[in-house]
Amino acid sequence: MKTQKTRRPLPSVLPSLLLALAASLAGPAQAQTLRAADIHNSDDYPTVVAVRHMGELLSQRSGGRLKIKVFNKGALGTEKESIDQVKVGALDIARVNVSPMNAICAKTLVPTMPFLFRSVEQMRHALDSAAGEEILRSCEPQGFVGLAFYDSGARSIYGRKPIRTVADAKGLKIRVPQSDLWVGIVSAMGANATPMPLGEVYTGLKTGLIDAAENNVPSFEGYRHFEAVKYYSRTEHSMAPEMLLMSKRSFDKLSAADQALVRAAAKESVAFQRQKWDEQEARSLAIVKAKGAEIIEVDKASFQAQMAPVYARFMNTPDLQRLVKALQDVK
Repeated sequence: MKTQKTRRPLPSVLPSLLLALAASLAGPAQAQTLRAADIHNSDDYPTVVAVRHMGELLSQRSGGRLKIKVFNKGALGTEKESIDQVKVGALDIARVNVSPMNAICAKTLVPTMPFLFRSVEQMRHALDSAAGEEILRSCEPQGFVGLAFYDSGARSIYGRKPIRTVADAKGLKIRVPQSDLWVGIVSAMGANATPMPLGEVYTGLKTGLIDAAENNVPSFEGYRHFEAVKYYSRTEHSMAPEMLLMSKRSFDKLSAADQALVRAAAKESVAFQRQKWDEQEARSLAIVKAKGAEIIEVDKASFQAQMAPVYARFMNTPDLQRLVKALQDVK
């Protein structure tokens, strides 16, 4: 009797034990693929390959449980649409320029400011600093986990005529991203800022709807704007970075260990992206020169001298001013 009593629970316990064992062995079946969006057309564009690299690191370190699939060429919508999808958790990751985030997280305005950084090297050190991390984390209350900053090069003006001083920009219709800050920067130069989607710039330049645009060398080459205008004037007025964002809803569904894996893989992808960016910039510069573009050196000081009203308008709180100083103080 005693023996029968001790054996009686086993049939009910055994199924639960088997289920627990099966669950512990079911790692591959629970694999998760995070969807990432990017608008750049080239499969070899530095930000596209960097997020793929992040995915490879994540897959290796999670034993294949966590992967990333990159949808570039705007397959999942514009940058604004990607941001909206990330916020509600319909999309896991998006690589976007910092500018569309300016109206969402105020601190992202800081690295967008004109002539903020002294050089590419100083910009990289500054964005890697505690101040840079503070800016990334400032987006969390709005539903975004800022994973990393990627390089987007230095933005300069290109158009139908060479621009050597700020006086040469006066009265020109210059395309800018659809952002109050960018309108303010170009207006401070004495030009007529013309907000326009990037996809319309080629036609705008070709038809004369706009006189000029401003962007980095890889975009000047990649969107073939060099076919429409030939003068690329190195104003280098902004080194506004790219942001790698993850949906907080998606992030919060991960275990603490997997969250750490995602953050680490994102940070490690930064050095990879910077290397690819430097290579891409050199290639693009060689291509546009070979196609007849002329690179114009400018008097940067004449442009910088006009930017005080921009800082007064947009860096209008002690907190933002503190971050400006913190980034500029990084060696």
